[in-house]
Amino acid sequence: MTTETAAPHRSSLPPGRDSFWHLVHAEWTKFRTVRGWVIAALVTIVAITAFVFVASDASRSCAGPGGPSACPTQPTGPGGAPVIDAFYFAHQPVTGSGTITVQLTSLAGQVEVGPAGPGAPQLAPGLAPWSKAGIIIKENTSAGSAYAAMMVTGSNGVRMQWDYVNDTPGLTGGVSASAPRWLRLVRDGGTITGYDSADGAHWRLVGTATLPGLTATVQAGLFAAGSFYASDSCTYDSNFCTRATGVFRHIGLSWPATGWTGTNVGGPNFGLPGPGTFRQSAGALTIASFGDIGPAAGDAFGGSGLSLQRALAGTFFGMIPLIVAAAMFITAEYRRRLIWVSLTAVPRRGRLLAAKAVVIGAVGFAAGLVAAALAIAVGLPLLGRAGPLAWPVSLLTEARLVVGTGALLALAAVLALAIGTIVRRSAPAVALAIAVIIVPYLFSFGPLAGRQAQGSGPGGGGGWPLRFTPAAALSVQQAVPQFHQLAALYSLQAGYYPLAPWAGLAVECGWAAVALALAFFLLRRRDA
Repeated sequence: MTTETAAPHRSSLPPGRDSFWHLVHAEWTKFRTVRGWVIAALVTIVAITAFVFVASDASRSCAGPGGPSACPTQPTGPGGAPVIDAFYFAHQPVTGSGTITVQLTSLAGQVEVGPAGPGAPQLAPGLAPWSKAGIIIKENTSAGSAYAAMMVTGSNGVRMQWDYVNDTPGLTGGVSASAPRWLRLVRDGGTITGYDSADGAHWRLVGTATLPGLTATVQAGLFAAGSFYASDSCTYDSNFCTRATGVFRHIGLSWPATGWTGTNVGGPNFGLPGPGTFRQSAGALTIASFGDIGPAAGDAFGGSGLSLQRALAGTFFGMIPLIVAAAMFITAEYRRRLIWVSLTAVPRRGRLLAAKAVVIGAVGFAAGLVAAALAIAVGLPLLGRAGPLAWPVSLLTEARLVVGTGALLALAAVLALAIGTIVRRSAPAVALAIAVIIVPYLFSFGPLAGRQAQGSGPGGGGGWPLRFTPAAALSVQQAVPQFHQLAALYSLQAGYYPLAPWAGLAVECGWAAVALALAFFLLRRRDA
């Protein structure tokens, strides 16, 4: 009896060319020699870039003989961000360093309870969470000028806020005649420091604000604002349907007193239901006002306006040809019965799948990178002609938009490749890949979209389709900020996603990893 020993597999590739990277090069050669796949990658770049023209034209919300320059002007703050700056201000001019101190003994309010008629909304007693009253040092009474303020809010305690986007907490709890709040602002040049106290004797540091370029003479005084209140129950057109009333006592100024002047900051054109009021009696000063002072984010008066991420609106459409090419990168070999040739040359099937994933992922990343860079370069001037960008974008954010777009296209391509490996037929694979990656984004604009009001938790609109499906990766393109101190609605239409940028990308990465693992398992188990 003779015993035969099976010889171990020897690669048919020449010595030195059996490495994984040589296999990657071979798969890249396959990809670039198929004209249709290369064209699909180029169409992805062109589609994303060309859609900028559609997005910028659709963004022209103000038409007329004057063009965008004739549109109502949105106030901007010191950093160039759009702001809400409409409140009642009892003030007097002060020069140089000094201190303003006040005791706030009451904060009451009114909220809308009925449909708005031709005039002001129907109001009933109530206090919105971010209604506010307090003291403020403001560069001047123009909307958008620099400021720092100490305030008591409806249900968020004492806060120090400055230059619209900054907020830090002080004492917790509400305010009443038996439990007043003492507030103090100290100016030292361009630095303003805020303090609070429960008894007027023991003071606690709340925060320090540096206001560059603050003029020598500023306006110091008292204010109230009802807060922007985005709610389905708020039917007044501008969503300023709440009013706050603050009662102040023991007002102390270290500067020479010149008497109070009342001003409705923002003027009548900002859309408030009515002007603010103030009165003095029995040693108290009472101020009541609609309006708000803070950032204009979400749906708050232009916060849903133009942002740089609109330049990348074509990503959704540009992804489709890439998905088709990625799925066919392997299904074409099954259709032509060439897969057995590849598996004969590379019996370790996992290496073959990994090489294809590297190639198609690299193609997707390069296409996304080039497309995003071109779209932003083209989109900046185009969007600028349609109107000013709603929020300034830093270079770091621009880099995240570009690299993130490349990453989400790369992961989409790898996911489509894995689906093609699982299904093995082109048409079903493409249809399933589109259903998994593209369709959830469409659903996010329907009944499943939802709207996220800031203060009830992080995130924006889009509902579960943008939390748990590969479409969540589009959150990496969000360029508009959210603020906990603004009760606005952060909807998908305004550019807000329910997950943080890199968290959304991680969801797509998880889908791609699971699909690749299943594809590897089936590729090893099934015959070619």
